[in-house]
Amino acid sequence: MRILAAHPGPRFSVHDVHIGWTEALRELGNRVAEYDLSTRLTMYDAALIEGANKTIKKAFSPEQAVQLAVNGLCAALYRLKPEVLFVTYARFYPNEIFDLARSYGTKIIVMHTESPYEDERQLEVAAHADINLVNDIANLDKFNEVSPTYYMPHSYRAGFHQPGDANGDVAGDFVFVGTGYKSRINFLDQMDLDGLDVLLAGNWQMLADASPLRKHVIHDFDECLDNQQTVEVYQSCKIGMNLYRRDVDMADTTSEEGWSCGPREIEMAACGLFFIRESRGESDKLFPMLPTFVTPEDASDEIRWYLQHEDARRNAAIEASMSIADRTFINRASELMQLLEG
Repeated sequence: MRILAAHPGPRFSVHDVHIGWTEALRELGNRVAEYDLSTRLTMYDAALIEGANKTIKKAFSPEQAVQLAVNGLCAALYRLKPEVLFVTYARFYPNEIFDLARSYGTKIIVMHTESPYEDERQLEVAAHADINLVNDIANLDKFNEVSPTYYMPHSYRAGFHQPGDANGDVAGDFVFVGTGYKSRINFLDQMDLDGLDVLLAGNWQMLADASPLRKHVIHDFDECLDNQQTVEVYQSCKIGMNLYRRDVDMADTTSEEGWSCGPREIEMAACGLFFIRESRGESDKLFPMLPTFVTPEDASDEIRWYLQHEDARRNAAIEASMSIADRTFINRASELMQLLEG
């Protein structure tokens, strides 16, 4: 098939999902072109003009930059005439583009990566797609009320997410990679991390200047850890942790409960990293060998115990990697192609 894969924009966790799907669809023999929203967003956001009194200022507001960045998708659809437009994380794309593409016979497939936390927004997009893919089944019935929807669990990129040699520059006792939502900051603030070599990475701009967690962030606060670096950290540290997102947005602590695993659980297991986890339906089925926690005190105790028991960590990590061996993007893409052919 001729497929146009629309990049999500951000170049972190959702970027990895986009790359995983694009690689897998190509491996299955499809002709896949990409619309690189990320580069376009960067270009328009960085554009400068000379204003009054020869002062240099931004050429476009953030909203204008997004609009200009996505406008080229219409031209790409017209030029390539794809049979399928595959969109990962459709937050920046207007629904009108999807409707236009469908009117010309292009099938729209949207991979919704933020279920159940952003399902109100994602359900609005879903009505404009031919097939929706969700990463959590919490609201699957609601999605199917507006358009055909299928559960596609989080996956890993075989040959990329894998065990490897430790990098001493990013080695540590305990690592957490993820967005610093308020609920996560509150939890980590209450943990006993004294004396541990702790690495935090992701988007931690919400951290207060006086937060004791700031010293653990391993990169600049206006940056994130890219996916290659994340793999290196997972290969190099002793213990990871999965702490589910509950916030609807960065500044909110509204509770949203899901059923499915998070992407970092699958990636940590694929990289051979032992981790402790919060209990959740799918996670309990996949990872009964990995310890769970409820409170910050529980998590602190688990970390300290397992730091002293290397064999227990190693054996559990091997079991965890075996339990997700089939959760590759190529398997997910094969399922999608069967849906399209059917």
